[in-house]
Amino acid sequence: MSLYDDAVLVLKEYEDQPELRDLYLEHLAAHPDGVYKPCRAGHITGSALVIDPSRERVLLTLHRKLGMWLQMGGHCEPGDATLAEAALREAREESGIPAGLTLLAGGPVRLDRHPIPAPCNWHLDVQYAALAPADAVAAISEESLDLRWFPYDQVAAVADASVVRLLEAARARLLTV
Repeated sequence: MSLYDDAVLVLKEYEDQPELRDLYLEHLAAHPDGVYKPCRAGHITGSALVIDPSRERVLLTLHRKLGMWLQMGGHCEPGDATLAEAALREAREESGIPAGLTLLAGGPVRLDRHPIPAPCNWHLDVQYAALAPADAVAAISEESLDLRWFPYDQVAAVADASVVRLLEAARARLLTV
Protein backbone atom coordinates (compact mmCIF):
# COMPACT_ATOMS: atom_id res chain seq x y z
CA MET A 1 0.00 0.00 0.00
CA SER A 2 1.34 3.45 -0.89
CA LEU A 3 1.46 6.43 1.45
CA TYR A 4 -1.30 7.99 -0.64
CA ASP A 5 -3.49 4.89 -0.21
CA ASP A 6 -2.79 4.85 3.51
CA ALA A 7 -3.73 8.54 3.82
CA VAL A 8 -7.04 7.94 2.05
CA LEU A 9 -7.78 4.92 4.26
CA VAL A 10 -6.85 6.75 7.49
CA LEU A 11 -9.02 9.70 6.56
CA LYS A 12 -11.99 7.54 5.53
CA GLU A 13 -11.82 5.81 8.93
CA TYR A 14 -11.48 9.09 10.86
CA GLU A 15 -14.94 9.83 12.26
CA ASP A 16 -14.51 13.31 13.73
CA GLN A 17 -14.47 16.65 11.90
CA PRO A 18 -16.43 15.30 8.89
CA GLU A 19 -16.32 18.52 6.86
CA LEU A 20 -12.57 18.90 7.20
CA ARG A 21 -12.02 15.17 6.66
CA ASP A 22 -14.03 15.37 3.43
CA LEU A 23 -12.01 18.39 2.31
CA TYR A 24 -8.79 16.38 2.83
CA LEU A 25 -10.23 13.48 0.84
CA GLU A 26 -11.33 15.81 -1.97
CA HIS A 27 -7.84 17.29 -2.03
CA LEU A 28 -6.26 13.85 -2.34
CA ALA A 29 -8.72 12.81 -5.06
CA ALA A 30 -7.76 15.90 -7.07
CA HIS A 31 -4.03 15.69 -6.32
CA PRO A 32 -2.41 12.24 -6.38
CA ASP A 33 0.81 13.96 -5.25
CA GLY A 34 -1.04 15.67 -2.36
CA VAL A 35 0.85 13.81 0.36
CA TYR A 36 4.16 15.43 -0.57
CA LYS A 37 5.59 18.94 -0.20
CA PRO A 38 5.95 19.69 -3.95
CA CYS A 39 2.14 19.70 -4.36
CA ARG A 40 1.50 23.45 -4.75
CA ALA A 41 -2.22 23.18 -4.00
CA GLY A 42 -1.27 22.06 -0.49
CA HIS A 43 -0.11 18.83 1.05
CA ILE A 44 -0.72 16.41 3.87
CA THR A 45 1.58 16.70 6.89
CA GLY A 46 1.88 14.48 9.95
CA SER A 47 2.36 15.66 13.50
CA ALA A 48 2.33 14.27 17.02
CA LEU A 49 1.79 15.89 20.38
CA VAL A 50 4.34 14.24 22.70
CA ILE A 51 2.93 13.54 26.17
CA ASP A 52 5.11 12.70 29.17
CA PRO A 53 4.71 9.29 30.85
CA SER A 54 2.93 10.83 33.86
CA ARG A 55 0.36 12.28 31.44
CA GLU A 56 0.69 15.74 32.98
CA ARG A 57 2.85 17.61 30.45
CA VAL A 58 3.44 17.95 26.73
CA LEU A 59 6.65 18.59 24.85
CA LEU A 60 6.49 21.59 22.52
CA THR A 61 9.08 22.92 20.11
CA LEU A 62 9.73 26.59 19.45
CA HIS A 63 9.71 26.42 15.66
CA ARG A 64 12.75 28.10 14.14
CA LYS A 65 10.98 29.61 11.11
CA LEU A 66 7.62 30.43 12.68
CA GLY A 67 8.74 31.47 16.16
CA MET A 68 5.76 29.62 17.66
CA TRP A 69 5.44 26.81 20.22
CA LEU A 70 4.06 23.81 18.32
CA GLN A 71 3.74 20.04 18.47
CA MET A 72 6.33 18.00 16.58
CA GLY A 73 5.52 17.50 12.93
CA GLY A 74 6.27 18.07 9.31
CA HIS A 75 6.26 16.81 5.77
CA CYS A 76 5.77 13.28 4.60
CA GLU A 77 8.83 11.76 2.96
CA PRO A 78 9.13 9.08 0.26
CA GLY A 79 10.34 6.55 2.85
CA ASP A 80 7.20 6.93 4.98
CA ALA A 81 4.88 3.97 4.49
CA THR A 82 2.01 5.43 6.54
CA LEU A 83 0.81 8.75 7.95
CA ALA A 84 1.30 7.37 11.45
CA GLU A 85 4.91 6.49 10.57
CA ALA A 86 5.48 10.01 9.19
CA ALA A 87 4.11 11.61 12.37
CA LEU A 88 6.18 9.32 14.59
CA ARG A 89 9.35 9.95 12.54
CA GLU A 90 8.82 13.70 12.84
CA ALA A 91 8.21 13.36 16.59
CA ARG A 92 11.48 11.44 17.03
CA GLU A 93 13.48 13.87 14.88
CA GLU A 94 12.14 17.07 16.43
CA SER A 95 12.00 15.88 20.05
CA GLY A 96 15.40 14.24 20.01
CA ILE A 97 13.83 11.20 21.68
CA PRO A 98 15.30 8.45 19.48
CA ALA A 99 13.19 5.51 20.63
CA GLY A 100 10.21 4.54 22.70
CA LEU A 101 7.62 7.06 21.53
CA THR A 102 4.28 5.29 21.12
CA LEU A 103 1.30 6.69 19.26
CA LEU A 104 -1.99 6.52 21.13
CA ALA A 105 -4.29 3.85 19.73
CA GLY A 106 -7.20 4.87 17.57
CA GLY A 107 -5.46 6.80 14.81
CA PRO A 108 -5.33 10.58 14.47
CA VAL A 109 -6.77 12.70 17.27
CA ARG A 110 -7.41 15.79 15.11
CA LEU A 111 -7.08 17.40 11.72
CA ASP A 112 -5.86 20.96 11.27
CA ARG A 113 -5.75 22.84 7.97
CA HIS A 114 -3.67 26.00 8.04
CA PRO A 115 -2.26 28.40 5.43
CA ILE A 116 1.45 28.47 4.66
CA PRO A 117 3.45 30.85 2.48
CA ALA A 118 3.31 30.43 -1.30
CA PRO A 119 3.93 28.52 -3.42
CA CYS A 120 2.36 25.64 -1.48
CA ASN A 121 -0.58 27.46 0.16
CA TRP A 122 -1.89 24.85 2.67
CA HIS A 123 -0.79 22.26 5.20
CA LEU A 124 -3.43 19.61 5.78
CA ASP A 125 -2.11 18.29 9.06
CA VAL A 126 -3.09 14.87 10.38
CA GLN A 127 -2.42 15.06 14.10
CA TYR A 128 -1.59 12.18 16.43
CA ALA A 129 -0.61 11.99 20.09
CA ALA A 130 2.38 10.03 21.35
CA LEU A 131 3.41 8.90 24.82
CA ALA A 132 7.07 9.35 25.70
CA PRO A 133 8.93 6.54 27.46
CA ALA A 134 9.78 6.87 31.15
CA ASP A 135 13.45 7.50 30.41
CA ALA A 136 12.86 10.08 27.66
CA VAL A 137 15.44 12.82 27.32
CA ALA A 138 14.51 15.51 24.81
CA ALA A 139 17.13 17.27 22.69
CA ILE A 140 16.70 20.38 20.54
CA SER A 141 16.85 19.72 16.79
CA GLU A 142 18.13 22.04 14.08
CA GLU A 143 14.52 22.95 13.24
CA SER A 144 13.90 24.32 16.72
CA LEU A 145 14.96 27.31 18.78
CA ASP A 146 13.90 25.63 22.01
CA LEU A 147 12.20 22.52 23.32
CA ARG A 148 10.30 22.43 26.58
CA TRP A 149 7.86 20.36 28.63
CA PHE A 150 4.71 22.34 29.53
CA PRO A 151 2.09 21.35 32.10
CA TYR A 152 -1.32 21.09 30.44
CA ASP A 153 -2.59 24.25 32.12
CA GLN A 154 0.27 26.35 30.68
CA VAL A 155 -0.15 25.40 27.02
CA ALA A 156 -2.80 28.04 26.25
CA ALA A 157 -0.45 30.77 27.51
CA VAL A 158 2.35 29.85 25.08
CA ALA A 159 0.73 28.17 22.07
CA ASP A 160 -1.98 29.07 19.61
CA ALA A 161 -5.53 27.72 19.53
CA SER A 162 -4.66 24.84 17.19
CA VAL A 163 -2.23 23.38 19.75
CA VAL A 164 -4.77 23.88 22.54
CA ARG A 165 -7.42 22.00 20.50
CA LEU A 166 -4.91 19.21 19.82
CA LEU A 167 -4.13 18.97 23.54
CA GLU A 168 -7.85 18.78 24.37
CA ALA A 169 -8.37 16.00 21.83
CA ALA A 170 -5.30 14.11 23.05
CA ARG A 171 -6.46 14.33 26.67
CA ALA A 172 -9.89 13.02 25.67
CA ARG A 173 -8.22 10.13 23.83
CA LEU A 174 -6.10 9.35 26.90
CA LEU A 175 -9.31 8.76 28.83
CA THR A 176 -10.24 5.96 26.41
CA VAL A 177 -6.91 4.08 26.35
